[in-house]
Amino acid sequence: MSIGSRIPRREWLLATGASLAAAALPIVTFGTSPKPPSDNNDTTSDADRVRRMQWWHEAKFGMFIHWGLYSVVGRHEWVMENEGIPVAEYEQLAKKFKPNPFPAREWAKLAKSAGQKYMVMTTKHHEGFCHFATKHTNYCSPQQGPGRDLVREFVDAARAEGLRVGFYHSLMDWHHPDGARCATDEAARKRFVEYIHGQIRELLTQYGKIDVLWYDVAWPLTAEGWESERMNKMVFELQPDIIVNNRNLLPGDFSTPEQEIVKDPHGRAWESCMTLNDSWGFHRADDSWKSSKQVIRNLIECASQGGNYLLNIGPHADGSIPDECVRIFHEVGQWTQRNADTIYASDVCQVSRSNYASFTRKNSTLFMHVYFWPGETVTLAGLQTKVKSARFHATGEDIAFIQDRFRVRFTNLPADAPDTPVTTLAIECETEPTQDTLMVRKERPRRGVSIG
Repeated sequence: MSIGSRIPRREWLLATGASLAAAALPIVTFGTSPKPPSDNNDTTSDADRVRRMQWWHEAKFGMFIHWGLYSVVGRHEWVMENEGIPVAEYEQLAKKFKPNPFPAREWAKLAKSAGQKYMVMTTKHHEGFCHFATKHTNYCSPQQGPGRDLVREFVDAARAEGLRVGFYHSLMDWHHPDGARCATDEAARKRFVEYIHGQIRELLTQYGKIDVLWYDVAWPLTAEGWESERMNKMVFELQPDIIVNNRNLLPGDFSTPEQEIVKDPHGRAWESCMTLNDSWGFHRADDSWKSSKQVIRNLIECASQGGNYLLNIGPHADGSIPDECVRIFHEVGQWTQRNADTIYASDVCQVSRSNYASFTRKNSTLFMHVYFWPGETVTLAGLQTKVKSARFHATGEDIAFIQDRFRVRFTNLPADAPDTPVTTLAIECETEPTQDTLMVRKERPRRGVSIG
């Protein structure tokens, strides 16, 4: 993933790859941005995409797992490149990587308890080490320190908890000898592309039904160089129900804003992936943890805009989860259990303006999620439909309200927030709730320049 908490990998690679791009052969010129959606580079029909993605749109919340040899070092998943560690030195970590038995079982239990509906695990990150059985290299968990197929354990654990299964696979590879020279050597490109295609084939034929394929970092090739159309064609032939992201430089089924919540500019499905601290892989000194309140706010914001939230954990090398991560996920899970129907299968919500609340919607019910409790009155400006009733969502207790053209005030509330870390009001409306605060600004009655 990204080399830091604020610089997405795509921007960093664009900034650092110009010299390599200039030297690249025409067939494999450097590129890192997906093509805009078009019929000639997509592999499935719109109707089929709707069918395949129905569960994903309803799920809203998933777990990302970044785990690899970098977890042994404990200084971020980009430690090999950012510290310039030689390949021959770094690959010795494969012998030291000896996880506890079946750590993925605890990951899956934690994901389920937090309210997450699917899991995406790094099968191979940029370092090149594979967590699965592969005939293409012995730089893999069955033939190195773990002595077993860690992807198999992950798949079995996720399914045991009733969760959907996703595979992350990095196209970029710092270990493979052709991983950089493929940009300027056509024979190397062909070898490297077959290596990556072959690994994807293995992942999609060895573990039964797979729900998500999450490509990452297409450096240093373009979609043409990666033969991405052939890649996706193979993927859908092997797994007709799978969904794929856009990071093999084709539009795929969904876009992937990183460390930010941004709707896809073309109106396509999207999933915001975020770290829980500032690192994807385990970083023992990184204590910049998000609060459970911030995680819940992010989840609400994604659901409100019609997107998904993929929240990461970075296990220790032995597979155990950092204590702070476990605590935050448990707090999030307590909230999602009480407020599940305000998030999962919710509808896109046009209402968005408040200084202390965010919103989701299901049909004509507006859910106002108050994260900074204002006290005895909660106010919403510019609501364009009549409120029929209001209640605290967690308890069902009715809430009194006063509505005029410009605002709705929910009154006689407790001075302190009745729920933690976010209190949700369920507001039943006559029609689909919309908001127009510009109308309030323009039409609210005004008086003289001076006050009386």
